[in-house]
Amino acid sequence: MTNFTVDTAHSSIQFEVKHMMVSKVKGQFDSYKANVTADNLADLTTATFEFSFDVATINTKNTDRDDHLRSPDFFDVEQHPTIEFVSTSVTGSGSEYKVTGDLTIKGITNEVTFDVEYNGSGTNPWGVEVHGLEAETKINRESFGLTWNQALETGGVLVGKDIKVKVELELNPA
Repeated sequence: MTNFTVDTAHSSIQFEVKHMMVSKVKGQFDSYKANVTADNLADLTTATFEFSFDVATINTKNTDRDDHLRSPDFFDVEQHPTIEFVSTSVTGSGSEYKVTGDLTIKGITNEVTFDVEYNGSGTNPWGVEVHGLEAETKINRESFGLTWNQALETGGVLVGKDIKVKVELELNPA
């Protein structure tokens, strides 16, 4: 098994959620750690994935909203400073995979499955082998204890239940 490091300058952990039922708020976690091991990234069925997101680094480009997301109303970063993901199985072949694992947010763990695309490999100008992966999933935030919301006068709610998560990774052999 080979350990792969995430090139954080060429990777991202992003999310989006409906706002006021009519638009989307997008954000990201600016700091995270990842451990990926595999016999060969061209066959992800041998891979394991572990991620830890520093929730205090949530960034939606709005300081007031980010502070509210860090509060006990949402992530409660003082009690739950990280979001964790540990894969339990990988299925698929070629460039299309399903990575299933345990996602823990705010102390609550649920099984989620990411649709993963292996984008291939290459060698950068410094002679380092690089691999590209993209992963997406959708989760119900309320199943992780993120239940704060506000009813709108026009009907509906301020924050949607479904969160789309997108992970883009550039990996290098450690």
